[in-house]
Amino acid sequence: MATTTSAGGTGDAGRLARGLAALRIFFGAIFLLNGLAKVFGWSRIKIGPYVANLIDREAVGFILDFEVNQNPAGGEPGTLLPGLPALVNDLILANVELFSWLVTVFEVAVGLLLVLGLASRGAAAVALGQALFLALVYFSSDRWLFEQPHEYVPLAILAVVSSGHVWGLDGRLGLDRARQRRWPF
Repeated sequence: MATTTSAGGTGDAGRLARGLAALRIFFGAIFLLNGLAKVFGWSRIKIGPYVANLIDREAVGFILDFEVNQNPAGGEPGTLLPGLPALVNDLILANVELFSWLVTVFEVAVGLLLVLGLASRGAAAVALGQALFLALVYFSSDRWLFEQPHEYVPLAILAVVSSGHVWGLDGRLGLDRARQRRWPF
């Protein structure tokens, strides 16, 4: 059993803190890269034989329209979740250009905050909101059981546990809230 308990130490607590910091940075990179994809129009990444995609601004409306209105996986076209089609169609898709830019700003900001470890719990909580919204979008779409929880469960943990004090700016701020590891730091 390790005896060191400081967040940056070599014991179990230090390893846990570094592991949570790595998770925070990883999720921050995901949000940041998807946000930058929307800024610069990146949708395809190809490095040698490796090919992947990022979600650009045009895909935002396409994905929401398909999942909410067309995906037949629930037995009939569209989501089976009451109220979601009205929200998506009447508000988001009706103003998709505005919302795609709001998502862009959101993803870049949250991504930067998580990568930098600045107000890390608050940033994770905001990111969790988007992940839970997407979980509702995919709710009746016959996806792999763990497709959405693997996105929102880590964000829920990061919203509760301070992860910005290791490899982040939360630990370097002179603010009392940050020093005391009080939310959102």
